[in-house]
Amino acid sequence: MVKVKTFGEPLQIFRVRRELDELDQQVNEFIAKNGIKKVISVSDSPTTENGTVIGLIRVLVYED
Repeated sequence: MVKVKTFGEPLQIFRVRRELDELDQQVNEFIAKNGIKKVISVSDSPTTENGTVIGLIRVLVYED
């Protein structure tokens, strides 16, 4: 069965690299914890406010 999981992370100026690493860690921990063997897709989409990127949503599509 194909499933979808989303992860979100607010972004703050000059801290983006660390925040992206934290988001990677969340996704990797989810994959390991749930014993996921097949990842179909991972994609990122920014969230904005008044034209400024303020966050990131990462979507993980995997097979259960």
